[in-house]
Amino acid sequence: MQNTDLFSHFRPILNAMTRADLDKEIEHPDRLVVATSAFGRKNIEVVYAPFDHVNEKADIVIVGITPGRQQMRNALLEAHRIVRAGGSDGEAMAGAKLFASFSGAMRSNLVSLLDGIGINKVLELDSTASLWGTASNRVQFTSALRYPVFIDDGNYSGTPAIASTPFLTDQLRQWFLPEMAVLSNAIFVPLGPQIGDVLERAAAMAGVGPNRVLSGLPHPSGANAERIAFFLGRKERAALSTKVAPDLIERNRDLLQSKVAALAA
Repeated sequence: MQNTDLFSHFRPILNAMTRADLDKEIEHPDRLVVATSAFGRKNIEVVYAPFDHVNEKADIVIVGITPGRQQMRNALLEAHRIVRAGGSDGEAMAGAKLFASFSGAMRSNLVSLLDGIGINKVLELDSTASLWGTASNRVQFTSALRYPVFIDDGNYSGTPAIASTPFLTDQLRQWFLPEMAVLSNAIFVPLGPQIGDVLERAAAMAGVGPNRVLSGLPHPSGANAERIAFFLGRKERAALSTKVAPDLIERNRDLLQSKVAALAA
């Protein structure tokens, strides 16, 4: 499955922009706005960035909530570079998406979490770090809300909830559900509890078995370091701050390890 309609529409706009134009557009979207809606007194805005590419051969799908402004920036700058160098639509979409997906500390935390529950063994890899390198053909990086969503110009972080906001639910149905259906034999790893709930409901609609949705990993954000450390056994329960719920983390870890063991078998 490869929906190129939006990229085809926005490619000439990207090609005509200078780097300064693009920087301005990223900070204050105008020409790349896809859709808008009101939520109370707040404005919800969906903005185009080249996250269209779907790797239909993926064995694992890593699902965030929506690309933030930094991911949007990285994807647009890479697509802009490829387009202006004469690259094809496919090259621009694939290159931009891989370049922008989970960089820096978030990537290293995610690798530790995936390896920690044994996903590397299910995929027969030394480490899931190779999903960003030699095994990149086996992974699909995506979001429940495929294109960047902003609330009053700020990154959308889960409020209002997707399930209770018809405009956001429509975005999920339009872009993510068909993608999930095409990748129904892959393993889905949602990042964060809200996305876990969304994916479990989406799986039923898309014909994906519940055993293939691995909900319960701590979000790999650097701000979540303490929960990640406890999940991985790097920090003792007695040393945790009061903001951490160790019983829930342990239950999630046990359930995930059980699901992964079943997949490996």
